[in-house]
Amino acid sequence: MTSAGNKTGSSVDRVYDRLKRMAADFELKPDERINESALSSLLGASRTPLREALNRLVAEGFLTFKNGRGFFCRSLSPGRILDLYEARQAIECEALQRSVSRASDAEIQAVMAFLDETEPSYNTIDVAMSLLEMDEAFHMKLVALSKNAELVRLLSNINGRIRYVRLVDLKMLRGKTLPSRNKGAKLSAHRVILNALAARDEVAAVTAMREHIERRREEATEAVRIAYSQLYVPAD
Repeated sequence: MTSAGNKTGSSVDRVYDRLKRMAADFELKPDERINESALSSLLGASRTPLREALNRLVAEGFLTFKNGRGFFCRSLSPGRILDLYEARQAIECEALQRSVSRASDAEIQAVMAFLDETEPSYNTIDVAMSLLEMDEAFHMKLVALSKNAELVRLLSNINGRIRYVRLVDLKMLRGKTLPSRNKGAKLSAHRVILNALAARDEVAAVTAMREHIERRREEATEAVRIAYSQLYVPAD
């Protein structure tokens, strides 16, 4: 590739990364039409890399495109979020089924070591983003045990598209006064899943994963409502 080609690719990647964060965090409001001229000025990007980045994000589900009207941020609705949770559940359960036969004992133990290391912090830390990053890291490591790169890619995409709502959900959970024995409920679920995988018990592992994600899915409607209030009601 020529130096000009490298420069163009680098520019697209930079714009893409910034736009993806904006879309994931709903800096672009749900269903809001994207002003390409304003974005171009904000990001210091010309029309070509900006358009390429926008089209990539449409393909990945972070934005939408309407003929004759342009680009829009994706919708934020309970129905769409529930669809994503169902897709996440399907991906992670399928990955677990593959991992039972494909993951080595050493690979499973490496994920177990990660869980041992992060569990104490998960039970005490109050920073929602840190909690979410630990949770996502565990699930990504677990799916990687399936040795299926497409399942890993799909989960990564879904994580980005539900991240804002999951952050709201985690803040809701941390805001509640729970008995200390329940503080680690989410991570304890991780332990149950991983123990079943280590025992090569496919039914137990998949059942535990399905129930784990289902519990969070049930909170999605309330989390979306709160997310909307955060996005549209000015803070005092």
